[in-house]
Amino acid sequence: MAKIGIFFGTDTGRTRRVAKLIAQRLGEAADAPLNINRVTAADLAAYRVLILGTPTLGDGELPGLDNGAQTASWLEFMPQLEGQDWSDKTVAIFGLGDQDKYPNEFVDAIAILHDAVTGCGAKVVGETAAEGYRFNRSQSVVDGRFLGLALDQINQAALTEVRVDAWLADIQPHLGA
Repeated sequence: MAKIGIFFGTDTGRTRRVAKLIAQRLGEAADAPLNINRVTAADLAAYRVLILGTPTLGDGELPGLDNGAQTASWLEFMPQLEGQDWSDKTVAIFGLGDQDKYPNEFVDAIAILHDAVTGCGAKVVGETAAEGYRFNRSQSVVDGRFLGLALDQINQAALTEVRVDAWLADIQPHLGA
């Protein structure tokens, strides 16, 4: 059975910690999480199943140097996805945001990753209900559901493990693990 690849972008380290939690929960089914600034598109292409994580910065942006991140991240990686054929891939996305400080852009980066990977032909799994959050709007909400797992490590950190566990239980049948 092929391993699950977990890749994340981060600025503060919170997304890395969630990626590690997900890897821990998946156990031997997943390889160790890798920061997107240390890999190439070929590294992601080696997996049939991917879990991708990102924080949302500022006005609903991916992390990257031009968006104020301290290191390169998703923003710099995204051009590598152009022309990729991911029609054989299943992808689940998780995103971090601050619903109190950024209530009009909460986890918008999930939608950016979603659009990028579906543009490559990937099947995306893992939508979650938008109930239980306090935000005004999000590009990542379609028909009342987030396009992935939304987490707020600043205002609702106590809910992270429960949300991760429920999400993993929901997507497990799609992961081939």
